[in-house]
Amino acid sequence: MSRTSVALLAALEALIVAAIGLGICLVPITILWAAQYHLGADFTVVWRSAADIWLVGHGVNLTVALDPQTVAQLGLPAAAAPFQVTIALLGFAALTVGLGVRTGLRAAETDERLIGALSAVAAFAVISTLVVLSSGSAIAQPSVWQGIVLPPFVYALGIAVGFGFAALRGPAPEDGETGARADASPGASRERAAGESSSGGAVLSALRSRTTTIEVPGALRSGALAALRAGSAATAVVIGIAALLLALLIFGHYGTIISLYEQLQTGVAGGIALTVGQLAVLPNLVVWTASWLIGPGFAIGTGSSVGPLGTELGPVPGLPLLGAIPTGGVAFGLVGLVVPLLAGFLSAALLRSRTGGAVAALHDLRGRILTAVGIGVVAGVQLGLLAWWSSGSFGPGRLHDVGPHPWLVGALAAAEVAVGAVVGLVMGARDRR
Repeated sequence: MSRTSVALLAALEALIVAAIGLGICLVPITILWAAQYHLGADFTVVWRSAADIWLVGHGVNLTVALDPQTVAQLGLPAAAAPFQVTIALLGFAALTVGLGVRTGLRAAETDERLIGALSAVAAFAVISTLVVLSSGSAIAQPSVWQGIVLPPFVYALGIAVGFGFAALRGPAPEDGETGARADASPGASRERAAGESSSGGAVLSALRSRTTTIEVPGALRSGALAALRAGSAATAVVIGIAALLLALLIFGHYGTIISLYEQLQTGVAGGIALTVGQLAVLPNLVVWTASWLIGPGFAIGTGSSVGPLGTELGPVPGLPLLGAIPTGGVAFGLVGLVVPLLAGFLSAALLRSRTGGAVAALHDLRGRILTAVGIGVVAGVQLGLLAWWSSGSFGPGRLHDVGPHPWLVGALAAAEVAVGAVVGLVMGARDRR
């Protein structure tokens, strides 16, 4: 496939990815607009609202300035001054990352993977620029520079993950075939033989010395890669268990969620829009549940706390899904704290069983402890970044602080996962002996 074809197909896929996300925002608002205003109001308001939601879903800050009449109707005196919405609706970001992974996997199968990736990101950046320039109003105004930068960054992150998955599958077929042809070439064999015969002992000694000098960095590199893989696996375990726990809480509090829907009295069109909005917030709730399992918990408003040792809440937003907030006692909370320890242990055990003695860093006790610490650091950084991305300001007043504290989540996750990984690596090595 030529470079032009790869670039055009990648740009087309980026256009489809952006259209899917914008369509998910636009369709419910259009239905609500048609039901409430009977297609009589200006459609640009619908487009700007959908564009604002899509941009907020990728982490773009939104500045809101309500008029005094709206503030009086809502009964929110704190909204009289302009405020910012800085919390990302991670459902849209997760969708973009997931589709970006697919783009990366497809680009990795071609000979021009870099051209495909750059073309896709460039096309997504153009679309994002057009969206942010056409969005905004007197009431809500997104950050222009963030709207230009952050959505393409999220899409590029997914493409990078796709490249990583493609690399884990092994070398591309053309690379292996090229290497086989190079090895089978008689000219190459004669040149190597001539080089070896002419170099003599001096070159061999130089190669031995060079091999000696790169042996330690090679061990460090293998240990770092092992820590990266196992730490990412520990993060996946914590997020997976958090998602399972959140699903159980939603089913367990189904009656409360339905009653909150009935109290809002949104109607059919409003209920559809509210459900889509809650689906966009669902990944945030998964990260918040993970922070609850790790220990720090999260906040829904300034002065509130939802943690494994207790829950203190004030007035909360009228989202029915918030009826599934975990409010377990101390015993249930202490059981939840076992999850990051178990994640560290399982990731270390998986690393030990998959690599065996192939990782040089696992040959001695010091190397195993350092690798376990690296696993904890990787998991702590990843979970801390997720906590930071899922938190922010959701509105005026008390809603200025919503979500977990990223530094506490990252630090405690690193310590707990590292302890579990130490047990998994050290005790596993003793069992083998």
